[in-house]
Amino acid sequence: MQLKVLTEYEKAHLSDRQPLPDRYVGLADAEMDARIARARATLGRRLVILGHHYQRDEVIKYADYTGDSYKLSQQVSAHPDAEFIIFCGVHFMAESADVLSAPHQQVILPDLAAGCSMSDMAEPGQLEICWRELEQMGVLGATDAATGTRAVVPVTYINSAAAIKAFCGERGGIVCTSSNAAATLTWAWQRGEKILFLPDQNLGRNTAYAMGIPLERMVVWDPNDVDGGLTADAVQAARLILWKGHCSVHTRFTVRQIENLRAQHPGIRIIVHPEVPWDVAQAADESGSTEFIIGRVTASPPGSIWGVGTEIHLVNRLAEQVHPDRIVHSLDQFGCLCSTMFRVSPNHLLWILEGLVAGEVHNRIIVPDAQKHWTKVALDRMLTVR
Repeated sequence: MQLKVLTEYEKAHLSDRQPLPDRYVGLADAEMDARIARARATLGRRLVILGHHYQRDEVIKYADYTGDSYKLSQQVSAHPDAEFIIFCGVHFMAESADVLSAPHQQVILPDLAAGCSMSDMAEPGQLEICWRELEQMGVLGATDAATGTRAVVPVTYINSAAAIKAFCGERGGIVCTSSNAAATLTWAWQRGEKILFLPDQNLGRNTAYAMGIPLERMVVWDPNDVDGGLTADAVQAARLILWKGHCSVHTRFTVRQIENLRAQHPGIRIIVHPEVPWDVAQAADESGSTEFIIGRVTASPPGSIWGVGTEIHLVNRLAEQVHPDRIVHSLDQFGCLCSTMFRVSPNHLLWILEGLVAGEVHNRIIVPDAQKHWTKVALDRMLTVR
């Protein structure tokens, strides 16, 4: 029998997991609507619900704010009166919210099983080994005392564990989102000769290439190989060291899908998220964050035809609810579903809300104090870069 290897997140929260009580299973939509509305009214200003764009419609309709990771991170400090922040998303988002929240606030994830496979591709122990091997290669060098310039600046995508963010913050690095990735790379290169970018190699590669960095100045670090599978000369010659990680949703998009849509719909405009593979980004007309995608479709004239390469719930929302006078297609005819985002259900949300009304807090996310300071440093830097 093969044993399952637990992620760092699972190890930290295994004892906290509580299954959804049976009394919350199989409820009619109308009953859940009424009970959620009643609980929200009771909690009033003590509560803020944040919903990521990739959440299912039956959850997102209850959110006070919707957005991508960057936009929702900004909302945490905008509500100092709220005692409870329910983050309808995945665990790394709730961790960031906990770090950015005030001491009296509690951040709650409706389902603790809502994780992120990309985040799990970069573990703290692997990053420590990587950093040590870079040092042994002679890549890290010493920080210039006069200018503060470093040889390598670590940059982590917000889709990473708090421990990874803390590691980067402590070493002069920063967190980025897809919304500010280019500005963050500029920030990092102003402070270092090279960037170690993790965990999504596609976001790093696509962003840097669009900024004029040639592919031959980028290398991929495999955390499961000695020295990342690279020679010291290759790393020395690189400007960008990309961690070998990816998004399981966005890597499903292909150039063939784009070609098929162009053949079926002459004049269609293709827009993709920068987590897609490099060749897909090159075949598209535009690439950008979820907020960018929404903005471009919103600003387009009625009757415009779009092929969108991102998670299916956002694509369907653009097509059916937000812009019915635009024609919006998913690049993947079967739809690319983020299965971990899908774990958060209205049933879980109702359970959490009625627990709060009764004075019970379920599924609170708490980042250890040992990680909080440097995680906040890295996140605060992120919030200043646009």
